[in-house]
Amino acid sequence: MAFTRATGKHRRPSRMQRGTARAAGVAALATTGVIGTVAAPAFAAEPAVEQTGLTPVVTMGDTVAQQIDAQAAAQKQAAEEAAAKKKAEEAARERAAEAAKEAKEAAEKAREAKERAAREAERKRLNTFVPPISGSYVSTGYQASSGLWSSGSHTGVDFHAASGTSVHAVGMGEVVEAGWGGSYGNQIVIKMNDGTYTQYGHLSSISVSVGQKVTPGQQIGLSGATGNVTGAHLHFEARTSPEYGSDIDPVAYLRSHGVSV
Repeated sequence: MAFTRATGKHRRPSRMQRGTARAAGVAALATTGVIGTVAAPAFAAEPAVEQTGLTPVVTMGDTVAQQIDAQAAAQKQAAEEAAAKKKAEEAARERAAEAAKEAKEAAEKAREAKERAAREAERKRLNTFVPPISGSYVSTGYQASSGLWSSGSHTGVDFHAASGTSVHAVGMGEVVEAGWGGSYGNQIVIKMNDGTYTQYGHLSSISVSVGQKVTPGQQIGLSGATGNVTGAHLHFEARTSPEYGSDIDPVAYLRSHGVSV
């Protein structure tokens, strides 16, 4: 007996076609109510929900959410830390700026104080009087009587000094005479800042000129024996004017300006 292979519309349906048909059948049964009697056993055989992949998806979603929350928390903490660091840096800069300002003000005050002290020291120095010759003494007093002087008495005082000893301006003033002075030999006359005058006679040399400003203790010449003398010494006078005859007691004058004579 011969068998003929099925072809055309009698070919066996494919697996996909069978699955599609089965799905269509189930749908049809559901519309007619038949599915109510057969669904329970049929669906009971279906895989559990855990095996469908839904639970892993939910679990994965929870994990991602936790990661996002953790990342957000970390970002917030980092932002807070950055803000705190910035605030601390700003505070440090402000403290440093304030410290620098205070240091500058302190330095300025110190500089001003130093300048004031220097000015005060200079003012005191310029107002100070000194002896005309350091470490010397009066060998002939004021108004001593002798035929050696044309007036009959000494118009100044003599300070003991070997020839060539440094002679100093006793205070601050201006030179009004510098040169030969007759019986005084080489002489210098200085107008002092207080309006009085001082005279230095019998000098061996003169180191200042008329119009020159001098300060206390400044060397103005060297002692000698020029003019009407019997030996080397310094003749010193204090006067109310630059002219001869206006003399005042030179020892009292120096002592009134703080000089121990």
